[in-house]
Amino acid sequence: MNFHSKYQRRETSTAQIGNVGVGSSYPIRIQTMANTSTNDIQASVAQVVRCANAGADIFRFTTQGIKEVESLAAIHSQLSTFHSQTGGTIPLVADIHFRSDVADAAAAVCEKVRINPGNYAKDPAEIRTRFTHLLQICRQHHTAIRIGVNHGSLSQRILDEYGDTPEGMVASCMEFLRIAVEEHFDNIVLSIKASNTAIMVDTVLLLVHTMDAENMHFPLHLGVTEAGEGEDGRIKSAVGIGALLAEGIGDTIRVSLSEEPEAELPVARALVDYFENPNSPRYTGEEVTDIELHKLYIAAEAGHQLLVKHENWSYPQDPQLQNDILQAAGKIRYKTEFVSCPGCGRTMFDLQQTVADIKAAFRTMHCASSTVNFPKIAIMGCIVNGPGEMADADYGYVGAGRDRISLYRGKECVLKNIPQEQAIVQLLSLIKEDTPLSPL
Repeated sequence: MNFHSKYQRRETSTAQIGNVGVGSSYPIRIQTMANTSTNDIQASVAQVVRCANAGADIFRFTTQGIKEVESLAAIHSQLSTFHSQTGGTIPLVADIHFRSDVADAAAAVCEKVRINPGNYAKDPAEIRTRFTHLLQICRQHHTAIRIGVNHGSLSQRILDEYGDTPEGMVASCMEFLRIAVEEHFDNIVLSIKASNTAIMVDTVLLLVHTMDAENMHFPLHLGVTEAGEGEDGRIKSAVGIGALLAEGIGDTIRVSLSEEPEAELPVARALVDYFENPNSPRYTGEEVTDIELHKLYIAAEAGHQLLVKHENWSYPQDPQLQNDILQAAGKIRYKTEFVSCPGCGRTMFDLQQTVADIKAAFRTMHCASSTVNFPKIAIMGCIVNGPGEMADADYGYVGAGRDRISLYRGKECVLKNIPQEQAIVQLLSLIKEDTPLSPL
């Protein structure tokens, strides 16, 4: 199927992130996130420049505390030379968890602040007080806000009322959005993300329906969290993001890979161009020569058919690709699945090397058990989304501190804060206790 003839973007309001407009008639924006320490000014500036040159429109930094806010101000200042050479600016986004005071401080130095409703404040009265204060600061400094809900970090109050469901994620988002509307603040982008593509798609569609019912039309940021790396990560991202882009939903996207952020940008650009740019290279049947683009396009089309239209889908021309896409859409499990985050300044170990090491440990093994033939293993950089985002994984490897790891069986933490050098062996031992492993 070729979507170009019928593709039409959902109409939205505009969010202004520095000099970058998001939504309405603006093109779909591409963004990524630093995996440097925010406090390493030189490394962070260099990474922003590389990503801007590779096509990033917006760049995000983890911002744990006031020290990181100060570092963001320094990064901003040092980017002035790059901006003077390019004639524009790349907006910086502060990614905030747990600290509403840090969000307040960051709003004065960055073009956008991302807050997570799941850990911003505890009860409705506290949420209203703190969020209204943040809105006032953002209005004063012309700073945009992203209300960014993650499947893995819903508040206990929301979980108690709704469970770990799309309805709970939408309720968490709308609680903040309604306050912003009441305060006449509209410089807002919304995101609802999950590592499970079906949950991600269902929740975004529910959010759009809920907003439409209340005459709200804010722009949306799309992403599949913890998509992994390599071909599997790219296919999973294309399945989830492509499913929604095909519906005209999505105004800015981030492809989250356990790789350098520069590697995310060509994948994001290919997905955006497929739907938005009629002159871009695209899948047209047997004429395709670029295998990577071919796989992305097929995955995007399949995601729409499987997760939005809920139709059967097959691709007999390439059974391997068919199975990879069906697994990415959660329809089958035919091989061990690795869920891994992209890493950021909160990650205190070499995430990319660890993912490679864990995969290598399983490369010569398979599970012979009839109950867990192919486990789902989550490799997470920190606790912000780790335990929650890997809720449907069989096993989890989660950063707990500097070179310290906690291991999970399902949602249960079974080994806490163990040295990283012991963690992979301990993970294998844990899985072997539950499921007999034998060489391929």
